Amino acid sequence: MRTTKGAARRQAKRRLFKKAKGFVGGRRKLYRTAKETLVRAGVFAYKHRKNRKRDFRRLWIIRINAACRERGIRYSELINGINKLGLEIDRKSLAEIAVSDPAAFDAVVEKVKGALAA
Repeated sequence: MRTTKGAARRQAKRRLFKKAKGFVGGRRKLYRTAKETLVRAGVFAYKHRKNRKRDFRRLWIIRINAACRERGIRYSELINGINKLGLEIDRKSLAEIAVSDPAAFDAVVEKVKGALAA
């Protein structure tokens, strides 16, 4: 007598189709196609988790640069000055300060300009 996986196979397929929910057409309804699509989706998810970190860093740098240029200094000069002063502030925090608290960012820029002049 031939053995089949029975309940285990049904549960595995149900799990797979549950993950494929929201896909269009055969990508949701056909087992093999859904499986292939999920593998591909997993690859993109892995890759984009890495890219997200780069994208946010780029966004922070753009925001900091825009705020710097309004105050007559370039981004590279600001970062150089921060390093010379030995300030421990990351780009995420600096971008947040630039957007939400312009007075504090002005203070940082003035401090940096002083350090660069000396």
